[in-house]
Parts: sequence; structure tokens; C-alpha cells
Amino acid sequence: MDKITADIAPMPLLEDGWFDPLEAGVRERLRALIEELLEDELRAALGRRYERGRAVRGHRHGRRERQLLGTFGPVRVSVPRARLSDGAGQAREWRSKALPAYRRLTRRAEAVIAGSYLAGANTRRVRRALAGLFGGAVGKDTVSRAWRKVQADWAAWQKRDLSGDDIARLILDGTGVRVRLDKRSTNISVLVALGVRRDGQKVLLAIRDMGGESAAAWRAVLDDLVKRGLGKPELLIVDGAPGLEAALAALWPDVPVQRCTVHKHRNLLAHAPKKLHAAIGADYTDMIYAATAAEVMAKRQKFLRTWRQRCPAVADSLEEAGERLFTFLRFPPAQWKSIRTTNAIERLHEEFKRRIKTQCLLPCAETACMLFWALLAGGQITLRRVDGWDSLHIPPANLALDLAA
Repeated sequence: MDKITADIAPMPLLEDGWFDPLEAGVRERLRALIEELLEDELRAALGRRYERGRAVRGHRHGRRERQLLGTFGPVRVSVPRARLSDGAGQAREWRSKALPAYRRLTRRAEAVIAGSYLAGANTRRVRRALAGLFGGAVGKDTVSRAWRKVQADWAAWQKRDLSGDDIARLILDGTGVRVRLDKRSTNISVLVALGVRRDGQKVLLAIRDMGGESAAAWRAVLDDLVKRGLGKPELLIVDGAPGLEAALAALWPDVPVQRCTVHKHRNLLAHAPKKLHAAIGADYTDMIYAATAAEVMAKRQKFLRTWRQRCPAVADSLEEAGERLFTFLRFPPAQWKSIRTTNAIERLHEEFKRRIKTQCLLPCAETACMLFWALLAGGQITLRRVDGWDSLHIPPANLALDLAA
């Protein structure tokens, strides 16, 4: 049997039975409503309805047709034109504030398109998904214009003032993202800084591509935060990267540092054969998640004694982290869960990677950072308060523990 290769026209999903007379009636009246709003705006600018001469603020000179795309679909409106006179006798063209020049999308329509893109759809899928809502008026250029608006907001966010945020903790971590660089697929590191305000609310502070996670790269990110008004935090939560720890030691040498216990767990497993992973994981979890500080310290010594005999590299790896792995014990137990790890950023990484699966490869490093930020700015990811936030006002010094004892 010969294979049929002819194109078959797809059957439309929405037949005549889907016609809604109420929505159709509303859309028919939108043109008149928009034109009335523009007329009221021009009437207020002229000061009176229509008159030529020196006593008036300006005069009309015709109309022009413009197409506007909103959540109500595409509509063509007749926009009035006028010239206004200033005090020096100079004439200038009147510009509507409600419908600025060159605007083709309403802000609500821009938000819908950008939100669909951030939810995981690529440009083609956005066009298909919103074709019914916008009457087929959403093209590739329309989606691109909405995305350029997001780019402008991203540029402003990178320069915003941070002096108004009372940051108590700083969580720092990096994640790998594959992008197109010099026409090749390349893995880059995106550096992320997440703050915890005094009221417990997490706040995204910075997302930067610095070419790696070296001390110089992290120092550039931290210096930018300080320059924009970030104060010295009371606690730093890090993944243990040498470059990050070196940058922090140079900038804030007296601020307590908590090494992420999840990252250290992975380090321990990397130093042992696979057959020992389950036993190491059980002993490590039993130690880190003990109920009291005294129990944690006792099980720490037991862990070192056990694995010094069974696999010395595992014991050496635990000792490498030193007391920074147990800084959380200096704080109220209610805060331990949120202090022990950098999971707050890890969850953002997971959602970000889920989102970019539809694109396989991002066009550049800047796009990766902007998309990461836009997922939060667009409401696709929400940040909640940390556990134990109501005890953040308690100074760590009041609960100091001699971990070396």
C-alpha cells in the first residue's frame, strides 16, 4: 500500500456551537468605549470641545486608524489627532497617555503572553494556545514584543536599590545551565544570591553569569550587592565551593557560615564505593537530624570513629567541613531546618530546569539569567517564609555552643 503523504487540513476545534452572543456583543462595543476614552482625554487636553484660534490650547487635525490587541481580542480604533500650543507659541503633536504611540498590546495582554511563555511554552505553542483568545492576532513578532517588555523589567531589577531590605541571612549557590556559546552547546554556571529578611520572607537578590564560580566571580556578585545597599548579614549559607568561601572570607570574615549538609552528603558518597552508600547515608542522616545539639555532637564523634576504620576518605571529607557544617546548632531548633541547607535555591534550580526542558538549549547566558528571574517575577515560582522565622530576632550569641568541646 502506498504511503499517503498529502497534507490533511486539521478539523477546527471550535465549531458554530461554541458561539457566545454575550462575548460577541461585548467585543462589538469595545471600539466605541476605547474611542470615547480617547476623546475624553483629548477634550481635557484642549480645554474645550473644538475651536480654532489663539484663545485655545490647540486644535484637532483629523483621525487615524490603529489596531490594538488586548485580552478582548484585536480591535481597530479611530484615534483623534491634535496639535497643542505651549506658552512660547510652539505647537506639538498630542500624544495619548492611555494609548501611547506604537503600543499594539495592552499591558494585560503582554502579561498573558509572557506568562504563557514562562509557564513552559515556546513561541509556537504560545501562538497556538492564545489563538482563540486573541482571535488569531498573536504572531511571532507579538510574542517577541511582549518578551522585550520583560527584558526591560529585568534590566531595571538588576539595578534596584537594596537598602530597604533588612536581610538577616544570605544563601549563595550556583547551578549549571546549557546554553549556546560560539555556536556550540556549553555548560555555564549561574550564580544565585537569595536573601532572608528579618520577617522571614525570602527575597531573590541577584542572578549573574560570571563565567564560573571562582573567588573573583563571586566577589564581583557580592560587591555589586553591597554597592546597591545590601548590609552585612548575620549568617551565610553556602554550598562549600572554594571560590565562594574565599570571597566571603575576604568580604565578611567575622560572619558565621553554614555549610550545606546536603552538599556535604554528596561529597561523602563520592569518596566511597557504591556498596557503602546506604550505610553512610543512614549514619550521616542520623547525625545531622538528631533532636538536640548534644546528640548531634555525640553522633558526630561516633561517625568519625566508625568511618575512620571502614573508609578513611569519608571521615576526612567530614572533617574537611569543620565546625561550619554544624553552625546551625548555634540557633534556635525551630530554625535548623531552614539553616542546614541551601535547599531554598535548589528548589528554584529544579523548577528552572523543568521550565527550560521545552527549549533544550537557551540562546545565551543572559537569557538563562533573565528567564530564571522572570519565573519569580511572573508568579510561576513563589517564595515563602523560612521555617522558624518568628525566632529570627533572637541573636545567635545568646545560644552560642562550644562546638569544639
